[in-house]
Amino acid sequence: MIVMKKALHRRTLLRGMGASLALPLLDAMVPAMKSLAATPAKPVKRLGFVYIPMGGAISQWTPPVDGKLTQLSPTLQSLAPVIDHITVLTNMELKNAYPGTHATSNAAFLSAATAKWTESSDYYLGTTVDQIAAQRIGGATRLPSLELAMDLLTTVGQCDNGYACVYQNNLSWSSPTSPLPAEAHPRVVFERLFGDGGTAQDRLSELKKDASVLDWVREDIARLQRKLGASDKTKVSQYLDTVREVERRIQKAEAATADSHLPDLDRPVGVPAAYADHAKLMFDLQVLALQADVTRVITFQLARETSTRTYPEIGVPDPHHPLTHHRGNPEMVAKVAKINAFHVSLFSYFLQKLKATPDGEGSLLDHTVYLYGSGMGNPDVHDHVNLPVLVAGGGGGKVKGGRHIRYAEPTPLANLHLTLLEKVGVRMDAFADSKGRVAELLDPIGL
Repeated sequence: MIVMKKALHRRTLLRGMGASLALPLLDAMVPAMKSLAATPAKPVKRLGFVYIPMGGAISQWTPPVDGKLTQLSPTLQSLAPVIDHITVLTNMELKNAYPGTHATSNAAFLSAATAKWTESSDYYLGTTVDQIAAQRIGGATRLPSLELAMDLLTTVGQCDNGYACVYQNNLSWSSPTSPLPAEAHPRVVFERLFGDGGTAQDRLSELKKDASVLDWVREDIARLQRKLGASDKTKVSQYLDTVREVERRIQKAEAATADSHLPDLDRPVGVPAAYADHAKLMFDLQVLALQADVTRVITFQLARETSTRTYPEIGVPDPHHPLTHHRGNPEMVAKVAKINAFHVSLFSYFLQKLKATPDGEGSLLDHTVYLYGSGMGNPDVHDHVNLPVLVAGGGGGKVKGGRHIRYAEPTPLANLHLTLLEKVGVRMDAFADSKGRVAELLDPIGL
């Protein structure tokens, strides 16, 4: 039997004064002329990257057993709830990041390219893997890609051994000469996702009156809900609740700014005072962006190279960067490992949110793939081998998790980039200094 009805378009927006709210994937978005049998909407392919600075305490990072990931290392313990979606890769390297600096670690992570040694504006790197993906899979979304960070990255000039600060400030490059600045302010990101019409100042003025973006689209919400089935109504209600909760947390952080006596000069005004709260808010915004298909490509710098941030909330009051020059001191190494584990726990929070968010027949985690890691291995010697790297997510059924892949010889990180591009439908013969693909991620489920 055929149903003669018009499906809801995937790009449907709820509009109101100053707001344009995209929707999550709904069953009502199944194309018209389908049979009465339930036909789930088809998810899209998504690719993300999370960068951590200054390598890590690799002995605490590396899982003890190769092959099937049955036991997590101390640093990765928080990933236990999503272990079946995790693949850890040991002994990957970035040859083009040498001579071994913080600037080149950050710059090479997504480009696998050699940064031109310069303190001036004649910088030159390479197009990063996220932007190659954005050029191919980002055209159907409002934002081809989304670049996020946790810190204000406004330093200019030279930041590290004669390298321009631009290399340390920017993960994403749309061309060898075009770095893309990242946004660290949740309010600005929220407005990029849901703002529409009027100036940013006008919208901010309205929101300061305790208004919600949902108030501006209330009529469209009511009109939409009348057309939806029970399952879709629940999905929309849960999605809108999440939007409002994220918005409420942003407003709370902004309201608390006036009470802050010692502002963090690296952090934007109006963000949560606690690092973890800020990071979780930025991760929640990524969930919303992916769920509503506002973008399909995201990069997130969880902390910057040479960061002197302290983490007293986990018992590490020492600045991060000096700790990484530990010279093998067990106490300092243990503190670096604590920071590494803390960062991983925040990523685990994000992955669990993706896992809990429905998307077609599965979850956002099933239909997304993220690369998490650093461009530096042992920070004490600034090397770029044996990088702390892992892949998370199902990639739409094309990535099998629950594994620890250990290479006998150093293997280009570019191999992994090339493989992940293929997983989201971007096929290339080579990327940077790649020498092939990660075969273990291609089998047994193929492309």
